[in-house]
Amino acid sequence: MDNDVPSPLPARSNLKDEVARHLRDLILSGVLRPGERLDQDGIAAELRTSRLPVREALITLQVEGLVENIARRGSFVARLEPQDISDHYEMYGLLSGLAAGRAAESPDSRRLVDQLAGICDEMRAATDPRERDRLNFAFHQAINKAGSSGRLRAVLRMLSNSMPTYFFAHASGSPDPDRAREWEAAALDEHDLIVAALRTRDSRAASEATANHFRRTGRQAVERLWAAGLWPDTDETP
Repeated sequence: MDNDVPSPLPARSNLKDEVARHLRDLILSGVLRPGERLDQDGIAAELRTSRLPVREALITLQVEGLVENIARRGSFVARLEPQDISDHYEMYGLLSGLAAGRAAESPDSRRLVDQLAGICDEMRAATDPRERDRLNFAFHQAINKAGSSGRLRAVLRMLSNSMPTYFFAHASGSPDPDRAREWEAAALDEHDLIVAALRTRDSRAASEATANHFRRTGRQAVERLWAAGLWPDTDETP
Protein backbone atom coordinates (compact mmCIF):
# COMPACT_ATOMS: atom_id res chain seq x y z
CA MET A 1 0.00 0.00 0.00
CA ASP A 2 1.79 3.10 -1.25
CA ASN A 3 0.53 6.20 0.55
CA ASP A 4 1.67 9.35 2.30
CA VAL A 5 0.84 8.19 5.82
CA PRO A 6 4.03 7.61 7.85
CA SER A 7 5.12 4.03 8.34
CA PRO A 8 6.15 2.17 10.38
CA LEU A 9 3.91 3.11 13.25
CA PRO A 10 5.18 5.39 16.01
CA ALA A 11 6.16 3.68 19.23
CA ARG A 12 3.03 4.00 21.32
CA SER A 13 1.44 1.75 23.87
CA ASN A 14 -1.68 0.70 21.99
CA LEU A 15 -0.67 -0.78 18.65
CA LYS A 16 -4.24 -1.82 17.87
CA ASP A 17 -5.37 1.81 17.91
CA GLU A 18 -2.40 2.89 15.80
CA VAL A 19 -3.09 0.22 13.17
CA ALA A 20 -6.79 1.16 13.15
CA ARG A 21 -5.89 4.83 12.74
CA HIS A 22 -3.52 4.03 9.87
CA LEU A 23 -6.10 1.93 7.99
CA ARG A 24 -8.91 4.36 8.75
CA ASP A 25 -6.95 7.19 7.17
CA LEU A 26 -6.35 5.11 4.04
CA ILE A 27 -10.03 4.23 3.77
CA LEU A 28 -11.37 7.71 4.47
CA SER A 29 -8.90 9.31 2.06
CA GLY A 30 -9.90 6.97 -0.77
CA VAL A 31 -6.53 5.18 -0.97
CA LEU A 32 -8.18 1.86 -0.05
CA ARG A 33 -11.27 1.17 -2.16
CA PRO A 34 -14.60 -0.44 -1.24
CA GLY A 35 -14.38 -4.19 -1.70
CA GLU A 36 -10.58 -4.21 -1.56
CA ARG A 37 -9.18 -7.15 0.41
CA LEU A 38 -7.06 -6.28 3.44
CA ASP A 39 -4.11 -8.63 3.73
CA GLN A 40 -3.32 -9.00 7.44
CA ASP A 41 0.18 -10.35 6.81
CA GLY A 42 0.97 -7.57 4.36
CA ILE A 43 -0.31 -4.87 6.72
CA ALA A 44 1.65 -6.34 9.63
CA ALA A 45 4.84 -6.45 7.54
CA GLU A 46 4.39 -2.89 6.29
CA LEU A 47 3.78 -1.53 9.77
CA ARG A 48 6.42 -3.76 11.37
CA THR A 49 4.12 -5.28 13.91
CA SER A 50 2.60 -8.69 14.60
CA ARG A 51 -0.70 -9.90 13.17
CA LEU A 52 -2.51 -9.60 16.53
CA PRO A 53 -2.90 -5.78 16.59
CA VAL A 54 -3.85 -5.91 12.90
CA ARG A 55 -6.58 -8.44 13.60
CA GLU A 56 -7.83 -6.40 16.57
CA ALA A 57 -7.78 -3.20 14.51
CA LEU A 58 -9.89 -4.83 11.79
CA ILE A 59 -12.48 -5.79 14.42
CA THR A 60 -12.54 -2.15 15.61
CA LEU A 61 -13.01 -0.91 12.05
CA GLN A 62 -15.81 -3.43 11.51
CA VAL A 63 -17.67 -1.94 14.48
CA GLU A 64 -17.21 1.49 12.87
CA GLY A 65 -18.67 0.21 9.61
CA LEU A 66 -15.46 0.69 7.62
CA VAL A 67 -14.46 -2.97 7.26
CA GLU A 68 -16.31 -6.24 6.63
CA ASN A 69 -14.77 -9.33 8.20
CA ILE A 70 -16.12 -12.40 6.41
CA ALA A 71 -15.48 -15.86 7.82
CA ARG A 72 -13.09 -17.98 5.73
CA ARG A 73 -12.76 -15.18 3.18
CA GLY A 74 -10.96 -12.39 5.00
CA SER A 75 -11.36 -8.68 5.61
CA PHE A 76 -12.58 -6.20 3.03
CA VAL A 77 -13.11 -2.45 2.88
CA ALA A 78 -16.82 -1.81 3.38
CA ARG A 79 -18.85 0.24 0.95
CA LEU A 80 -19.54 3.71 2.28
CA GLU A 81 -22.21 6.04 0.97
CA PRO A 82 -21.81 9.84 0.90
CA GLN A 83 -24.49 10.11 3.58
CA ASP A 84 -22.44 7.90 5.90
CA ILE A 85 -19.59 10.42 5.76
CA SER A 86 -21.72 13.56 6.08
CA ASP A 87 -23.80 12.07 8.90
CA HIS A 88 -20.65 11.31 10.90
CA TYR A 89 -19.45 14.89 10.69
CA GLU A 90 -22.96 16.16 11.38
CA MET A 91 -23.17 14.12 14.58
CA TYR A 92 -19.74 15.20 15.72
CA GLY A 93 -20.53 18.84 14.96
CA LEU A 94 -23.78 18.83 16.92
CA LEU A 95 -22.12 17.32 20.00
CA SER A 96 -19.04 19.51 19.70
CA GLY A 97 -21.39 22.46 19.30
CA LEU A 98 -23.01 21.50 22.59
CA ALA A 99 -19.57 21.58 24.23
CA ALA A 100 -18.76 24.94 22.59
CA GLY A 101 -21.99 26.44 23.90
CA ARG A 102 -21.17 25.36 27.40
CA ALA A 103 -17.58 26.56 27.06
CA ALA A 104 -18.89 30.04 26.18
CA GLU A 105 -20.61 30.19 29.55
CA SER A 106 -17.64 28.84 31.49
CA PRO A 107 -15.89 31.08 34.02
CA ASP A 108 -12.62 30.18 32.27
CA SER A 109 -13.85 31.23 28.82
CA ARG A 110 -11.40 34.15 28.60
CA ARG A 111 -8.42 31.83 29.07
CA LEU A 112 -9.87 29.45 26.50
CA VAL A 113 -10.32 32.29 24.00
CA ASP A 114 -6.69 33.34 24.41
CA GLN A 115 -5.55 29.74 23.89
CA LEU A 116 -7.69 29.29 20.78
CA ALA A 117 -6.67 32.62 19.28
CA GLY A 118 -3.03 31.58 19.64
CA ILE A 119 -3.74 28.27 17.90
CA CYS A 120 -5.49 30.11 15.05
CA ASP A 121 -2.42 32.32 14.57
CA GLU A 122 -0.17 29.25 14.52
CA MET A 123 -2.40 27.50 11.97
CA ARG A 124 -2.23 30.45 9.60
CA ALA A 125 1.54 30.62 9.94
CA ALA A 126 2.06 26.87 9.51
CA THR A 127 3.28 25.71 6.10
CA ASP A 128 3.32 21.98 6.89
CA PRO A 129 -0.17 20.46 6.41
CA ARG A 130 0.54 17.88 9.12
CA GLU A 131 1.33 20.67 11.58
CA ARG A 132 -2.00 22.26 10.67
CA ASP A 133 -3.67 18.93 11.40
CA ARG A 134 -2.01 18.81 14.81
CA LEU A 135 -3.09 22.36 15.61
CA ASN A 136 -6.61 21.72 14.31
CA PHE A 137 -6.91 18.77 16.67
CA ALA A 138 -5.63 20.91 19.56
CA PHE A 139 -8.18 23.63 18.73
CA HIS A 140 -11.21 21.38 18.91
CA GLN A 141 -9.85 19.31 21.78
CA ALA A 142 -9.51 22.47 23.89
CA ILE A 143 -13.15 23.40 23.25
CA ASN A 144 -14.44 19.91 23.93
CA LYS A 145 -12.42 19.66 27.13
CA ALA A 146 -13.64 23.04 28.38
CA GLY A 147 -17.32 22.52 27.71
CA SER A 148 -18.21 18.87 28.06
CA SER A 149 -18.97 16.39 30.78
CA GLY A 150 -17.05 13.14 31.08
CA ARG A 151 -19.76 11.30 29.20
CA LEU A 152 -19.90 13.85 26.40
CA ARG A 153 -16.11 13.80 26.06
CA ALA A 154 -16.21 10.01 25.79
CA VAL A 155 -18.72 10.13 22.93
CA LEU A 156 -16.81 12.92 21.19
CA ARG A 157 -13.61 10.91 21.51
CA MET A 158 -15.29 7.86 20.00
CA LEU A 159 -16.57 9.88 17.04
CA SER A 160 -13.24 11.66 16.63
CA ASN A 161 -11.39 8.35 16.55
CA SER A 162 -13.45 7.39 13.49
CA MET A 163 -12.45 10.50 11.53
CA PRO A 164 -9.35 11.07 9.37
CA THR A 165 -6.21 12.04 11.26
CA TYR A 166 -4.57 13.96 8.42
CA PHE A 167 -7.35 16.15 7.06
CA PHE A 168 -5.22 19.11 5.92
CA ALA A 169 -2.49 16.78 4.67
CA HIS A 170 -4.93 14.86 2.48
CA ALA A 171 -6.51 18.10 1.25
CA SER A 172 -3.08 19.41 0.24
CA GLY A 173 -2.75 16.43 -2.12
CA SER A 174 -6.02 17.21 -3.86
CA PRO A 175 -6.03 17.12 -7.69
CA ASP A 176 -7.67 20.58 -7.51
CA PRO A 177 -5.23 22.70 -5.44
CA ASP A 178 -7.31 25.88 -5.80
CA ARG A 179 -10.35 24.12 -4.39
CA ALA A 180 -8.26 22.68 -1.56
CA ARG A 181 -6.93 26.13 -0.66
CA GLU A 182 -10.49 27.48 -0.70
CA TRP A 183 -11.62 24.79 1.75
CA GLU A 184 -8.61 25.36 4.00
CA ALA A 185 -9.17 29.13 4.09
CA ALA A 186 -12.84 28.56 4.94
CA ALA A 187 -11.88 26.26 7.81
CA LEU A 188 -9.59 28.91 9.30
CA ASP A 189 -12.25 31.60 8.92
CA GLU A 190 -14.78 29.34 10.64
CA HIS A 191 -12.37 28.86 13.54
CA ASP A 192 -12.31 32.65 13.87
CA LEU A 193 -16.12 32.71 14.05
CA ILE A 194 -16.08 30.14 16.83
CA VAL A 195 -13.49 32.15 18.77
CA ALA A 196 -15.49 35.36 18.27
CA ALA A 197 -18.62 33.73 19.68
CA LEU A 198 -16.70 32.42 22.67
CA ARG A 199 -15.14 35.84 23.23
CA THR A 200 -18.60 37.46 23.51
CA ARG A 201 -19.82 34.52 25.62
CA ASP A 202 -22.60 33.90 23.11
CA SER A 203 -23.49 30.29 23.79
CA ARG A 204 -25.92 29.91 20.91
CA ALA A 205 -23.56 31.46 18.35
CA ALA A 206 -20.65 29.30 19.54
CA SER A 207 -22.77 26.17 19.25
CA GLU A 208 -24.08 27.05 15.78
CA ALA A 209 -20.68 28.12 14.46
CA THR A 210 -19.14 24.83 15.58
CA ALA A 211 -21.94 22.69 14.13
CA ASN A 212 -21.80 24.59 10.83
CA HIS A 213 -18.03 24.19 10.71
CA PHE A 214 -18.23 20.40 10.91
CA ARG A 215 -21.19 20.28 8.55
CA ARG A 216 -19.10 22.06 5.94
CA THR A 217 -16.10 19.86 6.73
CA GLY A 218 -18.28 16.83 6.07
CA ARG A 219 -19.21 18.25 2.67
CA GLN A 220 -15.54 18.73 1.94
CA ALA A 221 -14.78 15.13 2.92
CA VAL A 222 -17.51 13.84 0.59
CA GLU A 223 -16.34 16.07 -2.25
CA ARG A 224 -12.74 14.92 -1.85
CA LEU A 225 -13.70 11.25 -1.78
CA TRP A 226 -15.91 11.73 -4.82
CA ALA A 227 -12.99 13.31 -6.67
CA ALA A 228 -10.82 10.37 -5.61
CA GLY A 229 -13.28 8.02 -7.34
CA LEU A 230 -14.69 6.35 -4.24
CA TRP A 231 -18.18 6.43 -5.78
CA PRO A 232 -17.65 5.68 -9.47
CA ASP A 233 -21.27 4.74 -10.28
CA THR A 234 -22.24 8.25 -11.33
CA ASP A 235 -20.55 11.39 -12.57
CA GLU A 236 -22.80 13.60 -10.46
CA THR A 237 -21.32 14.95 -7.28
CA PRO A 238 -23.62 15.24 -4.26
